[in-house]
Amino acid sequence: MSAYRAILFDADNTLFDFSRAEREAIANTLTYCGIAPTNALIQAYSEINDRMWKRLERGEIAKEALREARFDEFCKTFGFRVDVPQMARMYLEFLSEKSYLIEGAKEICAALASRYRLYIVTNGIKTVQRRRFSACELKPYFSDIFISEELGFEKPHSGYFKALAERVPQFTPQTALIVGDSLTSDIKGGIAAGLDTCWYNPHRLENREALPITYEIKALQELAPVLLS
Repeated sequence: MSAYRAILFDADNTLFDFSRAEREAIANTLTYCGIAPTNALIQAYSEINDRMWKRLERGEIAKEALREARFDEFCKTFGFRVDVPQMARMYLEFLSEKSYLIEGAKEICAALASRYRLYIVTNGIKTVQRRRFSACELKPYFSDIFISEELGFEKPHSGYFKALAERVPQFTPQTALIVGDSLTSDIKGGIAAGLDTCWYNPHRLENREALPITYEIKALQELAPVLLS
């Protein structure tokens, strides 16, 4: 068994299938607002949303502002006349109902939980993440969930990892591994905090950041030989 004691899992698009949840939630939201949810509109929203979250990681926008700013930009782009604050609220309501898991997530978490303390580390919106986590099959395997809104910092900010370290029993960077799909959030933040990192890269993207990643996997099942041998 490895020398790790704590495994820190990112949530969205690492354990949870956020892409599917987002597609369904925005389709539900558009329908609620009387707009036909075409694939083009869903893709456009997803791209706007992704840009907003990258801005959040860089400290360019607050999360409270992000909640509505993405919909304001989306509606202005397509000329939709809707109640943007209501649209933003309904989206979060629909999103919080969807707890789809990435293939292999339950199996690997069940296997690891007998040997390691597992934690979720997420920048996601608190009300959404708490509701999704409480309703999903993974909850019994995790010791805690650390949400950036509650810690006061967003990944990859060093403050996030310092706050986490204060709350995880007997935490040391040398005995923790962070697993996530985002180079700019999970991996960069983990490296800066002195943690080993595992990049979950199912689409085999290029490491354009040239980060010194400890492990790279394309499926969650590939954690087994790393952590269970």
